[in-house]
Amino acid sequence: MIEQPAPEPLPGKPTSASRTTLSHIMTASDTNLLGTVHGGVIMKLVDDAAGAVAGRHSGGPAVTASMDEMAFLEPVHVGDLVHVKAQVNWVGRSSMEVGVRVLAERWNESTPATQVGSAYLVFAAVDAEGKPRPVPPVIPETERDKRRYQEAQIRRTHRLARRRAIMELRAKRAAEGIED
Repeated sequence: MIEQPAPEPLPGKPTSASRTTLSHIMTASDTNLLGTVHGGVIMKLVDDAAGAVAGRHSGGPAVTASMDEMAFLEPVHVGDLVHVKAQVNWVGRSSMEVGVRVLAERWNESTPATQVGSAYLVFAAVDAEGKPRPVPPVIPETERDKRRYQEAQIRRTHRLARRRAIMELRAKRAAEGIED
């Protein structure tokens, strides 16, 4: 059997290479029954911006694998200009954590934007057949980028531990004959 050589590692990309901002003015069609912008509208903008960043960083298609810690800090109103800022925080073999900050400002005022939300999403880079493909390492550039990288590693450890604990619990219940 002929042994295949290991693939060359991909060159790293700095955080700034794929960082992006998506801006959108909120209209009446974006509102919920309380008259504020529906959380699902904000979540879609978050996923769109994060997906653009993941695709840029990985150099091709990337799909949302999970979203966690979506926090809504303040309501968003009709007429607010929403800025969704996203960047890659951490990279594994084929997955990436993208951090997103959501800011809002009145479209017709010169007041500073206020942070109204944040989220962390995990994306998987995929090839044409939908199979995982390698992702270049991320190179944190600033102290803030380095902090985000370290925090992302902690979140990854927690995600994996939570998944493992749930799978163990399900296996135990199945062994006891308990059906879900």
